[in-house]
Amino acid sequence: MQQPTPRPAQPPVPLRCAPVQRRSAQRLARILDACAEVLEETGYEELSTRAVALRAGVPIGSVYRFFPNKRAMAEALARRNLDAYADRITTRLTVPDGVPLEWRRAMDVVVDEYLAMKRTVSGFALVEFTVPAPTESRQANYLVADRLLVLFAGPLGLDAADERLRTAFLVGVETADALLQLAFRTDPAGDPAIVTEAKLLLRSYLARYLDARE
Repeated sequence: MQQPTPRPAQPPVPLRCAPVQRRSAQRLARILDACAEVLEETGYEELSTRAVALRAGVPIGSVYRFFPNKRAMAEALARRNLDAYADRITTRLTVPDGVPLEWRRAMDVVVDEYLAMKRTVSGFALVEFTVPAPTESRQANYLVADRLLVLFAGPLGLDAADERLRTAFLVGVETADALLQLAFRTDPAGDPAIVTEAKLLLRSYLARYLDARE
């Protein structure tokens, strides 16, 4: 029997207090928007709860109501980025008239929406789906891989609990992530030649797992 791919332990939910009322939810959104803007300007090391409170136009106590420190705040922003990424992919993959989803097109969308967020979403380039952390404790790509597998399970007829597929999606995400980081190191807008190679590699690798399922 195949052993499950080890996953890092899930971190606690970073919110101290989940918003209940609409006004509270709007204030939280404003704080996270401000966090993204300050990140974009100063970087993670110079990020502070006080700077975010000033940018958001809220008392510092409002920030501490939700977050104990800047790391928890940046983690919440990273989770919001992941949710937005999943929403963007879902919107792009909505197929009319029940036409079966072609998985290679789905993988192109996965890359294209990541690139769009990298280029346009404030603060995304610095935290993406995680905050700076030692390599051994990073778990963002595990979260991304599992989210993608769940998104594609229905349209592609996949079993989201299949450990072999979970491992394949994780390897695909890790590989694509490394190549796309290289693309942005060589070109601030993302080297199109490397992006093309990343898409080709992703399709070639996943073909052995997904072609037989269409």
